[in-house]
Amino acid sequence: MGKRTRSQRKGSSPKNRVSSHRFPATNRLPRVNGEIAEVVDLVHSPAHTAPLAKVKFEDGQIAHLAAPEGIAIGQPVAFGDKVSLRPGNVTTLAQIPEGTQICNVELRPGDGGKIARSGGNSAMIDTRMGDYVRVLLPSGRTKDLPANGAAHHRAKARGKLYPTVSGVAMNPVDHPHGGGNHQAVHGPNSVARNAPPGQKVGNIAPRRTGRGRSKKE
Repeated sequence: MGKRTRSQRKGSSPKNRVSSHRFPATNRLPRVNGEIAEVVDLVHSPAHTAPLAKVKFEDGQIAHLAAPEGIAIGQPVAFGDKVSLRPGNVTTLAQIPEGTQICNVELRPGDGGKIARSGGNSAMIDTRMGDYVRVLLPSGRTKDLPANGAAHHRAKARGKLYPTVSGVAMNPVDHPHGGGNHQAVHGPNSVARNAPPGQKVGNIAPRRTGRGRSKKE
């Protein structure tokens, strides 16, 4: 079965939790339509890779959004189906032309934004197909999303990969498959099952000895 990974051994002790003061707000698209808010502040958040734009609606409601490139304090941000294509405005994917850079895209309508949320990241509208819109993701893959999902308009285009590290590429302390001189899930073949950790066992030729007693001179 192998041993548990380092993150599993840490457990859920309070000393391993991040303090709440490091999370000034939640990055989530508000579900409003036909309203205009004003950017009152750009908040630095250590928990996010991009600043958060603090917006205030006319009724006093406050929301925090990932600040796209080109947004500034005092700028109005429009939410709805019929908005102009300006940096920071939020509208549905069906209203955005093909080839437009977008960020903070909803994977499902109402989830608050799941795609292209990190700093300097963006997706692009590829093709509109009736009730669905094909979006080019930062990884280069395409994904068909509901046309009534919301997204920020325009962000800096910079593809960013999210590599995943396999267990055999880790150190022995980080994963049961880690360590060794070559990548193999079953472990290095040159280590005996009952040998001390790290000790390699090779094919050692047996020592040859003569039979019987030696002849007297």
